[in-house]
Amino acid sequence: MGEQKREGKWKLQHWVKIALLLVLYDVTAMNLAYGTALWLRFDLHYTAIPKEYLYTWIQYIPIHTACTLLLLLSLKLYRSIWRYVSFHELELVFFASLGSLILHVAGTCVFFRRMPVSYYVVGGMLEFALLAGVRFSYRLFRLVRTRRTPGSGQGLNTMIVGAGSAGRMLTREIISSEHLKMNVCCAIDDNPNKVGRFMEGIPIVGSRKDIPAMVEKYKIQKILLAIPQATAHQKKEILNICKETSCEIQSLPGMYQLVNGEVSVRQLRDVSVEELLGREPVQVKLDEIMDYVQDQVVLVTGGGGSIGSELCRQLATHHPKKLIIFDIYENNAYDIQQELKRRHPELGLEVLIGSVRDLGRMDDLFRNYRPDIVYHAAAHKHVPLMEDSPNEAIKNNVFGTYQTALMASRYGAKRFVLISTDKAVNPTNIMGASKRLCEMIIQTMNKTSETEFVAVRFGNVLGSNGSVIPLFRRQIAEGGPVTVTHKDIIRYFMTIPEAVSLVLQAGAYAKGGEIFVLDMGEPVRIDDLARNLIKLSGLVPDVDIPVVYTGLRPGEKLYEEMLMEEEGLQATENEMIRIGKPIEIEDEELFFQRLAGLKEACNRNSEEIRSLIRSLVPTYQDAGNENAGKLA
Repeated sequence: MGEQKREGKWKLQHWVKIALLLVLYDVTAMNLAYGTALWLRFDLHYTAIPKEYLYTWIQYIPIHTACTLLLLLSLKLYRSIWRYVSFHELELVFFASLGSLILHVAGTCVFFRRMPVSYYVVGGMLEFALLAGVRFSYRLFRLVRTRRTPGSGQGLNTMIVGAGSAGRMLTREIISSEHLKMNVCCAIDDNPNKVGRFMEGIPIVGSRKDIPAMVEKYKIQKILLAIPQATAHQKKEILNICKETSCEIQSLPGMYQLVNGEVSVRQLRDVSVEELLGREPVQVKLDEIMDYVQDQVVLVTGGGGSIGSELCRQLATHHPKKLIIFDIYENNAYDIQQELKRRHPELGLEVLIGSVRDLGRMDDLFRNYRPDIVYHAAAHKHVPLMEDSPNEAIKNNVFGTYQTALMASRYGAKRFVLISTDKAVNPTNIMGASKRLCEMIIQTMNKTSETEFVAVRFGNVLGSNGSVIPLFRRQIAEGGPVTVTHKDIIRYFMTIPEAVSLVLQAGAYAKGGEIFVLDMGEPVRIDDLARNLIKLSGLVPDVDIPVVYTGLRPGEKLYEEMLMEEEGLQATENEMIRIGKPIEIEDEELFFQRLAGLKEACNRNSEEIRSLIRSLVPTYQDAGNENAGKLA
C-alpha cells in the first residue's frame, strides 16, 4: 500500500511539472505569436514599428495571457495525455485560439488602440499553430520513432486478410506500435478494385485464391483475418485456404467489434475449430418465446454441467420466480451458484446437492418446491466409461430419469424437458440405449400425465466437458500424438449456446410426446477436425504432430443418426428445428414389467444387463456384436 502511495505521489508530481512547463510554453507562444505578427507587418524591421503599436502590444500582454490561459484551462487542455492527442484536442485548441483572437481584438480596440488587420489575422494563426504544434509534436515524434517499414525489423511476417475498415485499423495499430512483434507485409482482399493499391503503406496483393502464393512470396508466418462482417460460410472458405499454409491464424471475433469501434489487436483471438464448421449458428429469438418461464419455479437437474449450467445462465435472464439447481457434484454447483449470484443478485436461487437416483431426495425436493418446469440434464454421458459400468449407466440415466419424471407428474409440473442425444438412435452402446429408454419412458408417461413430457436430441457439443476438441487441444499442447479412433468416423457438432437454445425452444413448443431435433448441417469427419486444429496451431499434421488411429472403442459407431426412419420429420416455426413423432409402444404394460426387471437386475449388478436392455430397445446392438461398431 505504501509503495502504491509513493508511486501515485510521484506520478502527481510528474504531471504537475509537465503542466507547468506547458503553461510556460503557452505563455511564451501566445505573446510571441502576436509580436511576430507585428514584426512581419512592418517588413521584418523592428525599428519600423510605430511606438504606439509596440506599446499597445506590450501593455496588452498581461491581459492577453490571463484571458488565453483561462480559455485553455476551461477547455481542459492541460489534462490531455499527449501520446493520445487527436482531432478532439485540435478542435479545442482552435476554439481557444479563436476565443483569444476575439478577446484580443475587443481588448485592444476598447482599452488601447486599433491594431492593423494583418496583426490580428497573422497573430491568431500563429498562436493556433504554436499551441497545437507542441501538443501534437510528442505524438508525431512517437509515430516517427515507432513506425516500421512494412516487412522490416524483427517479428513475425504478417498478412492481413481484409482491406476494409477493420483491416485498416488493425494495420495502423500494428505498424505504429513498438510492442507488437509483427511486420505487416501484405494485405488480401476479394474486391478487385483494391488489388494493386496500398492500405497504410501496405500493398494489397490479391484475393483469397492468391493467399498460398503470397504466403510463399512474402515468407508469411502469421495471418490475421480482419473481416468481422463475413458469414460463417465465407469465413470457412477463407480459413480452409489459410490453414493449408502452416501459418499461425488469428481473427477478429465479429461485426459488433467494428460497430463499437473496438477493432484492435486486443480483440484478435485464435481461430476456433467451430468457425471451420461453416454454418450459421441456429438463431432462436428467446425473448419472444421465453414468457413461459417468467414467474415460474424452474428446476434444472445436472445444473452444474456444461449444458445444465448454460441452461441456468439463460433462464436467469428471463425472470423465473425461482431457479433450482440440482446436482450431485458440489464443486460444479458451487461455481454456477457464485456466478449467478454475482450476475443476477435479484434472482430467487436455490442450489441443492443430491442424486436423481435417490427417490426420497427427489420426493422431498418436488414436495417442498413444486417446480412448474423441469429441465432434466443429469446423466452419465461418456460412452467408454458406461460400457465398462453398464449397471451404473442404467441406474443413473434410466431410473434417475424415471424417478424425476414420476415426481414431476405426481407434483403437477407443467412441463418436463429431457436432454437426450443422437446416440439414442439405433444405439450400439449402453449410454445411447439408456437415453433411448429415457425417451420411451417420457413418451409413455406423457399419455397418462397432465405434465407435458418432451425430449431434445442433439449431437456432440463443442467445448462441453469431455468433448473431443479440448482433448485435441491438450494433446497438441503436449506435442502429440493426437488420437483419433477411426479415419472415417464422422459426427454432428453444435455449440453449447445452440444446444441450450434448442432445449429452451422445445419447452416453448412442447405439446407432449415430441422429440425435438436440431438440423446441424453436414457431419464433420473427426480426422479432418483433428488435422485442422493442428494446422490452425501453425503446425503440420504427421510432421510436427503425429495423428494416431486407435481403433473404434466398444459401442462406438462410425456415424450417428438424428432420427429413426419410422419417426419421420415435422416442421416447426424455426426451420432449423424438426420434431420426430412419437413411436408407439405396442404393449406398455409389458414395457413397464421389463423395466421393473431391469431395475432389479441393476441393483444386483447382473451380468445379463445387455440382454435385458435389448428386450426393451429392439434397435440396440451391443458391443459384443462384431459389427456393432460399424452399424448406423
